[in-house]
Amino acid sequence: MAKDKSIYVCSECGGTSPKWLGKCPSCNAWNTLVESVAQSDAPTKNRFASLAKTAEIAVLSDIEASDVERTPTGHEELDRVLGGGMVEGGVVLIGGDPGIGKSTLLLQALDSLQRSGKNTLYVTGEESGAQVALRSRRLGLDHSQVKVLAEIQLEKILATLDATQPDVAVIDSIQTVYSDQLTSAPGSVAQVRECAAHLTRAAKSSGTAIVLVGHVTKEGALAGPRVLEHMVDTVLYFEGDTHSQFRLVRAIKNRFGAVNEIGVFAMTEKGLKGVSNPSAIFLSQHAEPVPGSCVMVTLEGTRPMLVEIQALVDSGGPSPRRLSVGLDKDRLAMLLAVLHRHAGVACMDQDVFVNAVGGVRITEPAADLAVMLSITSSLRGKPLPKGFIAFGEVGLAGEVRPAPRGQERLKEAAKLGFSVAIVPKANAPKKPIEGLTIHPVERVEQAMEVVRGLL
Repeated sequence: MAKDKSIYVCSECGGTSPKWLGKCPSCNAWNTLVESVAQSDAPTKNRFASLAKTAEIAVLSDIEASDVERTPTGHEELDRVLGGGMVEGGVVLIGGDPGIGKSTLLLQALDSLQRSGKNTLYVTGEESGAQVALRSRRLGLDHSQVKVLAEIQLEKILATLDATQPDVAVIDSIQTVYSDQLTSAPGSVAQVRECAAHLTRAAKSSGTAIVLVGHVTKEGALAGPRVLEHMVDTVLYFEGDTHSQFRLVRAIKNRFGAVNEIGVFAMTEKGLKGVSNPSAIFLSQHAEPVPGSCVMVTLEGTRPMLVEIQALVDSGGPSPRRLSVGLDKDRLAMLLAVLHRHAGVACMDQDVFVNAVGGVRITEPAADLAVMLSITSSLRGKPLPKGFIAFGEVGLAGEVRPAPRGQERLKEAAKLGFSVAIVPKANAPKKPIEGLTIHPVERVEQAMEVVRGLL
């Protein structure tokens, strides 16, 4: 019996190679080629026959366009990340670690949509219908009318979608679905790519909003070809420690809304509940101010949030360590150099540990000033004043640059009872904010002088 011919497919770009290589010849990514069975050309000869006719060309200004209609899911935090709700014909890809709550949140959302009169379908490839029913009862979704299909064959799933015409369908998960047209195993690059493409076309042609649940690799990226993320309209990531009560859902891509929005959820016995005031999660409850703690206002999408930055500076000996959690470690090393050069604060022989409280990840440079002030506070053993906040980007020349939407950050801080702020001069408001004393600064040295005057 002849042996099936093998090819190697890149999990990043989908490029192929007849033999295994350390580096993909198409995108130059390392260690991404995965063995797969080569497909015969017979089934695909007439694959593009339906595309023979040329589509009509239209002028952009003549095309009628209106805002897409959104269907709220009944979960405010999820709607925030989606940009307002589910879009007709939209395809959403959601990934996250095992057990973090993807299936739980989607089952709750489908139940809310079904109770509002929408036709919903939950396709499970990893569990039986009985297991899904047990979970719904555990979540308190009594008498739920969500339709459940336990199936992994793509053709049967597409037939069910065509027959039932649901408004919203969840495929849990895309890595378990396979097509009879391909001989490779479920979860392979070819199967994931083809199944996602067929489901996306079905969503666009029928108007059904489809949510695909995706597995993640040990590095935290979505498993399968990178083209999977390009096919869909929205990509969401579930973040957070499975041992923690809180979960973050972050939008990485959204064709119908803003990216980098986050939704904050708390895991309870009755499933995931939205957190309306996430700033309370990311602030430690200190009876009195402690050294090494500084609160900043970060911006996640359209939402300003208060996050506490904690620093611990301790004697480190000949090989001091630089460790950051939730912040870029390379940027921490840069800030320490700026602190030494322009503010005269030396940490060359000290261990420096910096942490963003609550497991949040801060990527914007507006955290620079808060990090530097918390490090200085810990080194000197003097706490910053009560009700103190700071934000601003710090350059290599020691200048303090403005952060975007500074007014909203200051108003959020004042709303939560903070009374003293050090901000970049360009972010100083023209009108005073009630209850908030603002100290605008242009350089790091000025910020340090202001802090010494407040202590």
